[in-house]
Amino acid sequence: AAGGRALRWANGRAPARGLRASPRARTAMPSWVIDRYGSNEVLRFTRDMMFPIIHFPNEVIIKVHAASLNPIDLSMRSGYGATALNMKRDPLKLQTGETEFPLTLGRDVSGVVMECGLGVSYFKPGDEVWAAIPPWKQGTLSEFVVASGNEVSFKPKRLSHTEAAALPYVGLTAWSALSQVGGLNQSNCSGKRILILGASGGVGTFAVQLMKAWDAHVTAVCSHDASTLVKKLGADDVVDYKSGNLEEQLKTLPLFDFILDNVGGSTEKWALDLLKKWSGATYVTLVTPFLINMDKLGVADGMLQTGVTVGSKTVKHLLKGVHYRWAFFMPSGPSLDEIAELVDSGKIQPVIDEVFSFSEVPKAFLKLEGGHARGKTVINVISRQ
Repeated sequence: AAGGRALRWANGRAPARGLRASPRARTAMPSWVIDRYGSNEVLRFTRDMMFPIIHFPNEVIIKVHAASLNPIDLSMRSGYGATALNMKRDPLKLQTGETEFPLTLGRDVSGVVMECGLGVSYFKPGDEVWAAIPPWKQGTLSEFVVASGNEVSFKPKRLSHTEAAALPYVGLTAWSALSQVGGLNQSNCSGKRILILGASGGVGTFAVQLMKAWDAHVTAVCSHDASTLVKKLGADDVVDYKSGNLEEQLKTLPLFDFILDNVGGSTEKWALDLLKKWSGATYVTLVTPFLINMDKLGVADGMLQTGVTVGSKTVKHLLKGVHYRWAFFMPSGPSLDEIAELVDSGKIQPVIDEVFSFSEVPKAFLKLEGGHARGKTVINVISRQ
């Protein structure tokens, strides 16, 4: 699919289209927005959010059929990462004040292309697509959203929009950690021992399936009440972190070639001791202080502190014979193309905890705040899929 994407971009262009949005008479749309950072009471429904506009030739407007929530959406509702994200939105500081408000949250989207910029030839109006919008854009908890064409992919044919909306953000986050940062792929995973900490959440359930699709041996850590789900997804061994000292339980198992850490905290202090030394074994964590440092220290000092932290940890563990890495979500249409192939071949399936209607967005946020979700919280923006 990624090759097809490149081919279609390289060869014959679609007829030029105007930059007006469809339907052209629309100037406003329903959205869930926040006017300040805080807890759930800051969520506000409006029918008067400005209709999205294509500003660049490679952008598309998507009519949102379904979206989903991620733990990071809860954090960003409260202001997490605001310093870094505002810098990304306005790097030259041409605007002043809290110009991100009113801010529409949400990053996962499955829907239909409504309009394309002049430079878009890979998609056309009417195409069913999915995407994960970068956090500095956000905006999928609304009727329409703008995305760059290179962030968008054709929706897997075997999934409804509701099902598809559960996968892009967690799929791309896991893909970044396992493949792009961790160096794992279909040709080098066979027989490798993979440990996934936090295996029952959105990223974890995707990671278990991806590693099994690539023929790895997967040990999954979750609570007992999630063990049936994780085993169903293909995990070879399941360890209940509530049944005793987790470190001691894992030390009884053979050493691992790769660890994906979705939990962070104290696990980092002992998890790297579970890796095979001097074999290229790698630990990748998705829990990093990057945005927290920038919020607390400002952009320059925050980036400096982050660089010092990751550099010192990398060298420290390299001297002990293992690789230490940080990973982040990265928007990527070509990666979603590859994920869609795995979905349509039956090797990856969405794991959905609960589905809410568009009017129930605050209730969905509260559900996510409760924690211990088994898969994703999905929002049906259009009730009929």
